[in-house]
Amino acid sequence: MSEVTTPKVGFVSLGCPKALTDSELILTQLSAEGYQTSKTFAGADLVIVNTCGFIDDAVKESLDTIGEALAENGKVIVTGCLGARSADDGANLVQQIHPRVLAVTGPHATQEVMDAVHAHLPKPHDPFIDLVPGAFGEAGVKLTPKHYAYLKISEGCNHRCTFCIIPSMRGDLVSRPIGDVLKEARALFEGGVKELLVISQDTSAYGVDVKYRTGFWDGQPIKTRIFELTQALAQLAETYGAWVRLHYVYPYPSVDEIIPLMASGRVLPYLDVPFQHSHPDVLKRMKRPASGEKNLERIARWRELCPQIVIRSTFIAGFPGETEEEFEHLLNFVREAEIDRAGCFAYSPVNGAAANDIPGMLSQEVREARQARFMEVAEEVSVAKLKRRIGDTLQVLVDSAPANGRKGGVGRSYADAPEIDGVVKLLPPEKLSKILKVGEFTRAKVVATDGHDLVALPI
Repeated sequence: MSEVTTPKVGFVSLGCPKALTDSELILTQLSAEGYQTSKTFAGADLVIVNTCGFIDDAVKESLDTIGEALAENGKVIVTGCLGARSADDGANLVQQIHPRVLAVTGPHATQEVMDAVHAHLPKPHDPFIDLVPGAFGEAGVKLTPKHYAYLKISEGCNHRCTFCIIPSMRGDLVSRPIGDVLKEARALFEGGVKELLVISQDTSAYGVDVKYRTGFWDGQPIKTRIFELTQALAQLAETYGAWVRLHYVYPYPSVDEIIPLMASGRVLPYLDVPFQHSHPDVLKRMKRPASGEKNLERIARWRELCPQIVIRSTFIAGFPGETEEEFEHLLNFVREAEIDRAGCFAYSPVNGAAANDIPGMLSQEVREARQARFMEVAEEVSVAKLKRRIGDTLQVLVDSAPANGRKGGVGRSYADAPEIDGVVKLLPPEKLSKILKVGEFTRAKVVATDGHDLVALPI
């Protein structure tokens, strides 16, 4: 008798956390159906590449990865945002550049991906008969470390910001049922997650598409709305001694309701708000939601209600038509608002973005020069704010701790989201009895700063 081998699928996930959660859905389904999965191409029967298709650099990285997978393996299925992109002649961009790929789907397309897998690799077993593996139960397979995870609460976006093509790839807003979201959150906490990162294309708009209809959780009615969801997540997290962190929160007036939850410590006092710009005329050209809000005044009010709040944001420098005066307005906004963590993109004229037709396209040199100037100001603000933390004692979630922390370690405070913010560099503990464990909290006193990072002594 010949030995039966289990089909093996190589998997590469690129792009933002929303793409990451799509990858987790696909990997969970592959695992449930008995396929082996791997992060490498070697020895795989086929490869799935989950792509990003937003800005030019991301498109290039995705296309290069597909080419690498084709060269090393030959059998490649492409999914994700780039899979939904069209070339100038209307043909599928991926298939035009890499005609040898087996199949191409857009984002959030688990079943389409599985159909493509089944067409080239037989199902190892019946998922309705055999046991389903997975340490997180209903939450499925996770690509992040065991102690933190992303929780996607909706798909798509109802806005049509002129610099963005995401809605054309991911569609309009579709909010997940609130009971399903909370069920997944509980499964993650029960699986050992100590930090839950809430994500969406537009987190603040959760429930708008279903008119905030009433759902059910643990037999109780609950409204499908960001405040009620955040409140319920905070209660769950408290039970498990875990953190809840909010991402992609557009500055709608409803955000004001969440600040008291942060002030009380029930949700991390951390707000990821994609402001994109500060000048009203630029925001109008961007067709940015909540562009009429007086954001400086609102930030001041948030800090009054919750003094410890940390605000991170992303901005675009060199948007079409941006004058030197408008750009200076942005720099002054970052200074006055004291944005704790700021990222900045030089405007990228992505194919299909309406902003490309706005008069006054700036040269690449000007765009990149303004990006560099922005980052200089942002770094000055960030470093100054970090220095104020010297002497503070913070709760730190440990991400790395060689030899149980005898050599120190690396962690994050409430001010630091994974991969996009700084870290807390933990010194070797002075107490011999002090042990640091990955995925657990420790108290640490800040003794210095190192660029965008804090240096702290575990206590």
